[in-house]
Amino acid sequence: MATFVLVQGAWHGGWCCKKVLPLMRARGHDVYAPTLTGLGERAHLLAPDIGLTTHVRDIVAMLEYEDLHDVVLVGHSYGGMVITGVGREAASRLAHLIYLGAFLPETGKSAGDYSTRVDVHAVAKTMGAGWRVPVTLHAEGFGITDAADTA
Repeated sequence: MATFVLVQGAWHGGWCCKKVLPLMRARGHDVYAPTLTGLGERAHLLAPDIGLTTHVRDIVAMLEYEDLHDVVLVGHSYGGMVITGVGREAASRLAHLIYLGAFLPETGKSAGDYSTRVDVHAVAKTMGAGWRVPVTLHAEGFGITDAADTA
């Protein structure tokens, strides 16, 4: 069986995988769903200096501290930016990178450069103290329509 690390996108955390983790583990896979610094239950750590470099370090450190090898690294949305960086820094620990509805970044581009729904740079300047990008969509905007899932 495989070892998977599921990396979520912006405004999300490991909790997003609550339904899929038991299914994957029941099939014998070893699965991790970390929450990146400043997101989800780690939102209290958000600061202007937290960004992609920090998030790449989060995942590389987890791979090292858990001593994981031959990992299938799955990135969703902004998580694609993260797994690309992890692929550069920890390639010897990885078997595959999977981009699941994720950004596949070009050198020098940020996730905001790919946004088609909203100008995230303008939102950060006007609504996010110049650096944060607050959630601009409600659950329905992410395709979540079940009330229990929204809660």
